[in-house]
Amino acid sequence: MIIVDIETSGNFEPNKNGIWQIGAVDFNNPENIFLEESRIDDGDNIEEGALKVTGKTIEELRDKSKQSQKQLLQNFFEWGSKIGDKTLVAHNTPFDYGFLFLRAKMYGLEFPFSYMTFDLHVFAVAKYFEINKKLPIKEGKSQMNLPKVIEFCGLKDNRIKLKGNEIVKEGNPHNGLEDAKLEAECLSRILYGRNLIFEYKDFELPEYLKR
Repeated sequence: MIIVDIETSGNFEPNKNGIWQIGAVDFNNPENIFLEESRIDDGDNIEEGALKVTGKTIEELRDKSKQSQKQLLQNFFEWGSKIGDKTLVAHNTPFDYGFLFLRAKMYGLEFPFSYMTFDLHVFAVAKYFEINKKLPIKEGKSQMNLPKVIEFCGLKDNRIKLKGNEIVKEGNPHNGLEDAKLEAECLSRILYGRNLIFEYKDFELPEYLKR
């Protein structure tokens, strides 16, 4: 499986917003990682919230010295094509998969991954239900966003948090590889009850996830 996290210039509108960073982890060989950046296209939109959550400026996202989005996707696809299990995994997979697939189509690139994907959110909700005999639903919505999944798995979320366009918690800018590593670690703890990424080894596994 390939755990992937992308950073974009805005919300889920791949025809308007661009991909500027892709981070990924080979789940079966977590030392095999991918992290590259690109400039967004001239016609791509940039949303205020995206700048705040990533700590980037408009100039940095449009930096002409960086490779194009098309080249970024080609490099990621080439990296991913060498991995045996090409199943993409993300938290809220439709976002990451949707951007990657639709941008690939826009640039006329062959998409190397299966349309069948796994979603960390679903694994976390299923595990939460197994433990608590209820779903984590509040006001008609799942509460298992990525910060909650990270907490559920005994890890610490040091990333900046926004609500709308307002910062509600200071922290580190979002980074595709760091998020992909966190998601891979959470998936390992949920599925197998064990640590995967070396840098998280000192975060104790919660009792309810131990096998």
